[in-house]
Amino acid sequence: MDIGRRQILLSTAALTVLGASGGAAWSAGPALYPSYNTNPRPADPSGMTSTAADIARRIRLGTNIGNTLEAIGGETGWGNPLITQGLINVYKAAGFDAIRLPCAWDQYADQTTAKIRESWLNRVKEIVQYCFNAGLTVVLNIHWDGGWLENNIKPEKKDAVIAKQKAFWEQIATHFRDFDEHLIFASANEPNCDTAEQMEVLYAYHQTFIDAVRSTGGKNAWRVLVLQAPNTGIDMAQKLWTRMPVDTVPNRLMLEVHYYSPPTFCILSEDASWGRVAYYWGKDFHSTTEPDRNATFGEEEAVDQQMALAKQMFTSKGIPVVLGEFGAPIHKQARDLKLSLASRAHWMEYVTRQARANGLLPFLWDIGDLIDRRTGAVKDPQGLEALLKGAGKL
Repeated sequence: MDIGRRQILLSTAALTVLGASGGAAWSAGPALYPSYNTNPRPADPSGMTSTAADIARRIRLGTNIGNTLEAIGGETGWGNPLITQGLINVYKAAGFDAIRLPCAWDQYADQTTAKIRESWLNRVKEIVQYCFNAGLTVVLNIHWDGGWLENNIKPEKKDAVIAKQKAFWEQIATHFRDFDEHLIFASANEPNCDTAEQMEVLYAYHQTFIDAVRSTGGKNAWRVLVLQAPNTGIDMAQKLWTRMPVDTVPNRLMLEVHYYSPPTFCILSEDASWGRVAYYWGKDFHSTTEPDRNATFGEEEAVDQQMALAKQMFTSKGIPVVLGEFGAPIHKQARDLKLSLASRAHWMEYVTRQARANGLLPFLWDIGDLIDRRTGAVKDPQGLEALLKGAGKL
């Protein structure tokens, strides 16, 4: 959940740039776009022998390069610099095993044909190669991307969204087909899905993703794929997720959830109508000088319960779970900033540890606050130490 992105969404101009406001593309059915699976290959298992569970065992700690490839207006549109090999090397040296690349595609696509610009496909491919050069596993998704999928999990939008999902993934899968099992594709990001009816639509979007990737053949016939729970919530998965979609190869699917709880501590930077910012989290980190700023829910027992639920539903059944985003901001306005920072470090370490203990793969949501994207310096050593401790790397 990118807070900066949420604010930008309020801009009508931004929505228009990404085509999220609708238009002709939404009125047509699945035949709207040409097929981009123009040169399917025979299945190629070389370099693709690991199951989803095998790959999961190799990922102890990951991070996002957020507010970059998904940024409105281009890679540097939200203030971060271009991704370089040097930056990826810094993440590797810092102790991360994997990189999640939140990525937009729709703003680089012809809205009549859904053809993605070759230059953008090549740029993303270059960055994936940086990660491979550093020995990292990569998760590449279709992120919020104007909301064309995530805001349209509705029966009346189903055909149009399926058409675009198919067209985009045929192109992405074909372009990245030669990378081995260290590249993982993810269907979406945070699908807005609240009902059983919507869940059936989301299943259709995920099935389209699986079928499109597999149809291109080559290494994609065996590639591990990640499917997002409704609202990427563990509780919503318990309520609505009743089955795994159909795949042509066994044991190559993962599920994805996100964790920003309690939202008063993890999301809010100022008081809102629905809650006051919590500066302090954890039973041993409550403030006596600002008791009204202590978290009042969502503390250690809630983390335990949520992670155990993910294990019960998925990881205990051999379905790895990617904790694709989690994180909490620094609350600089806290009167006892030292205590607030300590409580944040505790949250990061505790969530990471409990995720790992229950078989989830933790990926920090970072938009440039952990590592200085320009200098490579660690900007948040306390936070990094907490993550590494939680992951058992310190």
